[in-house]
Amino acid sequence: MSRAAETPPTARHWRNIPQQVRPRAMSAEGRLRLVLTALRWTGGAVALLLAGWGAWQAAAVWRGDAAALRDGAEAPPLRQLVLKTDGVLDQPWLARTLALPAGTTLAQLNLADLRARVLTSGQVHEATISRDFPATLTVRITERSPVARLRVAGARGPLSLVVASDGTVYEGVGYLPALLDSLPWLDGIRLARRGPGFAPIAGMRRVADLLTRARFDAAALYQTWQVVSLARFASDGEIEVRARGGLKVTFGTQEDFFRQLARLDLLLDTARARGAPPIAAVDLSLPRQAGVPVTFASADPVEAPARPAQAALAHFYPN
Repeated sequence: MSRAAETPPTARHWRNIPQQVRPRAMSAEGRLRLVLTALRWTGGAVALLLAGWGAWQAAAVWRGDAAALRDGAEAPPLRQLVLKTDGVLDQPWLARTLALPAGTTLAQLNLADLRARVLTSGQVHEATISRDFPATLTVRITERSPVARLRVAGARGPLSLVVASDGTVYEGVGYLPALLDSLPWLDGIRLARRGPGFAPIAGMRRVADLLTRARFDAAALYQTWQVVSLARFASDGEIEVRARGGLKVTFGTQEDFFRQLARLDLLLDTARARGAPPIAAVDLSLPRQAGVPVTFASADPVEAPARPAQAALAHFYPN
């Protein structure tokens, strides 16, 4: 037997078969898609870089960094101040408050400093300031609303101030005299200095709740209110209201003011209907089941100082 016959034949594999086929050439459409994909990636990178540069420039403008603004020295001077508010402050007030030198450009303004000047007035609750190139400065503010007024001793005599619902004390600017005259005076408080103004009055939100309720739900009663005292607010949770005609009403802070106002209105109507003497004092601070202590004034105002016992104390139980 020959050696060739003893050696088994080698196994054939598809890789051993000669390949005479060339790889398929890329079509024109494929090359176009490849180019467009590369362009999109390149454009996206460029857009990202431009966005970052623009954000940096915007941040520099917002911070008021004049050195970071290009061509700041060649910008035109400020030509217009625009005030947008939900209250009564006007353009002359804004000009006085900012006190910008003549010829100032937008690039030279420090917006944080200008915002601090605007907020110095307690009448302004919130403020935002923005540049509108080439030469306009826009100021948007939200104002506080007064709920009471008070009088303090100033360097040039008594000074009338107003108080907002959050306790902020400020000098009201631009309010109509009729609005200020309709506000009750605040009594029984101690003001504390804070910076150029005063520290907020503690508990004023609860007092403002009573005044707002009375103004809208019991307007006839509210119009007679002259003084609101907080002398016993911190110690006993009581608010005393002194109205025209000598009436004193004590409200409790532990009960809803709407219910207390309703009881007061019913009590006064019932007393008038029964021909009772004028009511001098009403205490609504006690729990409802305890009744309402009512003090009647003397029927004879001439003899009242000599006979104080004539003022009767009663408990009124409204149905």
